[in-house]
Parts: sequence; structure tokens; C-alpha cells
Amino acid sequence: MPSFENLPFPFTSVILTGGSSGIGKSLIEHIERLNPGVPICNLSRRCAEGFSAELKRRQVMVDLSDSASRVGAISEVLAFLEEGPAVGPILLINNAGFGNYGEFHLSNAATQREIIEVNMNAIIDLTSGLMPILLQRGGTVMNVASVTAFQPTPYIATYGATKAFLLQWGYALRHELRETSVRVMTVCPGSTVTPFHDRAGMQVSGPTSKLAQTPDQVAKEALVALARGKAHVVTGWSNKFMTKLATILPWGLVTRMSGQVLSHLRRQ
Repeated sequence: MPSFENLPFPFTSVILTGGSSGIGKSLIEHIERLNPGVPICNLSRRCAEGFSAELKRRQVMVDLSDSASRVGAISEVLAFLEEGPAVGPILLINNAGFGNYGEFHLSNAATQREIIEVNMNAIIDLTSGLMPILLQRGGTVMNVASVTAFQPTPYIATYGATKAFLLQWGYALRHELRETSVRVMTVCPGSTVTPFHDRAGMQVSGPTSKLAQTPDQVAKEALVALARGKAHVVTGWSNKFMTKLATILPWGLVTRMSGQVLSHLRRQ
């Protein structure tokens, strides 16, 4: 495999969500290293650094939890693609997502529905809306899920379930699209040093903090897996070990272990 700087990056346009911070921001930075000047469109509530409504670094302001806002954003993305190269594969990165920490029976139902809207429905809408042009030009849909996709996750139950959906959905779409020029891959990071934990009301300490990856590490592993044509990648050696373990142990035991670990992440 060539060095990171020499990785193949055949995409002529990039669309991603949640590029203003965290893993999304690092993905933009590393993509620009691989292909300087490639048109990139970011969809998020906050403007990504160096992006605007007019530049090749295009910012589309959108509330991904709102279906009407998503419809308008998809129209803007299609217009952005029409302005750029008429041919060449497109990379769609469904990166935005969030969670909320706490027992489900004590939580706000509206917050749980918002998690589903952002982590699932927004991805379905954006992928569906761009599928015709993806089929026409070819490309890859990269969905950023989580290691929580591999086991039940007490205290972040809805979040974990949405990530499990993404992993299975990605594999199913990859199979359905196997005779086309569109591929689907899923990225499954573990604990990462991003604003995610603050928004979710979680603290990262002890062994969890020692094993946490940086957004740069996750982004680089994701782009290497993309170049290799992987169906999914779990980033970080410790995460690879834990997810493998979760697939062979009984679900009851895995749930108790997961609940034990997550119960210590409650913010005091």
C-alpha cells in the first residue's frame, strides 16, 4: 500500500455532512492533502472554516434534524454538482451524528426522535436524493457509524441502535449496488476526542480516555480503507479487538459489559 500522501483519490467532487468540527473537519483536511482543489460541499448548522456559499469550498447551512431543511439542502447540493465537473466519481460522506446520555425512561422523547432524524433519516434522504447522479457518475457513499454498531449500548440506547442500522444498511446497499459503479462503506470509530461527548452529556476518563483516538487518526484510517475498497473499517487496534469480542460472546453478556463501561461515563 502506498504512503498516505500517495493514496489513490479518484473523486472529482466531495459532499459531506458535519464538516465544521471533529472527524468531518479532519476528513476535509486530509482530502485536501490527497487532492488539492477538489470541490467540497459541507452540510451543517455551523460554517466550516474556509467555506462559503459561493466558493468551491461550498457551505450549505442546514438543520439535518428537519426534513424540510434537508429537502432544500439537497437541491443546493445538486446545483453545486452541476457547477463542477460534469464527469467523474462523487464521494458522499454521511458523517454528522449525535447522541444523548442517560436512561431512556428518564429521557426526553423529542431528543430521541432528533437522534433518529439526524443519524438515520437525514442519511436516507441525502443518499436517496443524490443516488441518481451517483449512479450516473459513479462514486462511494461513506457512512460514519461507530463501534456501538456491534453491541447493545445501555445509557445511549437510541444512538447505538442508529449506528447498528447504518452498518447493516451499508452492507445491504453495497450488495444491491454491486453491479453498478457505486460502492458503500461504513466507518466505525470508537471513542474519539471531539465535541460529541460534551453534547451527549458524557465524560471520557480512565481507560476510555487513554484509548481514545484523535479525529485525524480516524480520518486517515477511513481514507486508507476507502482506497482499499473495504466494506467497513473499525478504527484503532483496541476497537478492533473489542468489536471482534462482541461478535462472539452472548448478547446478554455483551450488554452487561457494555453497560458497565458506559455507566462510568456519566458526567457528574
